[in-house]
Amino acid sequence: MQKECPVCGNKIIGRVDKKFCSDYCRNAFNNQLNKDSKNLVRNINNLLRKNYRILEELNPKDKTKTTKTKLIAKGFDFQHFTSIYTTKTGNIYYFIYDQGYLPLENDFYALVKRN
Repeated sequence: MQKECPVCGNKIIGRVDKKFCSDYCRNAFNNQLNKDSKNLVRNINNLLRKNYRILEELNPKDKTKTTKTKLIAKGFDFQHFTSIYTTKTGNIYYFIYDQGYLPLENDFYALVKRN
């Protein structure tokens, strides 16, 4: 009994349990299978990377202040971050990996780097 590759229809030669004729077809099949979930993850990772680069650029010395206007002008997205840290005094820091920000009064933000 000859088996056919589910991607291209070519004859499969080799082991009995082989499912695809080549690595190309195997990769194409799995990429198609995971396309939707990978797209979501890729888009969120891109947003996190962009936010991280913005914080890193505005905070070169591990601690500084900036305005909400500057963050928004650079394209910062306040909806995406990796963790939240609440201090004993109740201050809530939002972190993108090791770069964080704390909302202050009058649309100012304290930028920090966690060591």
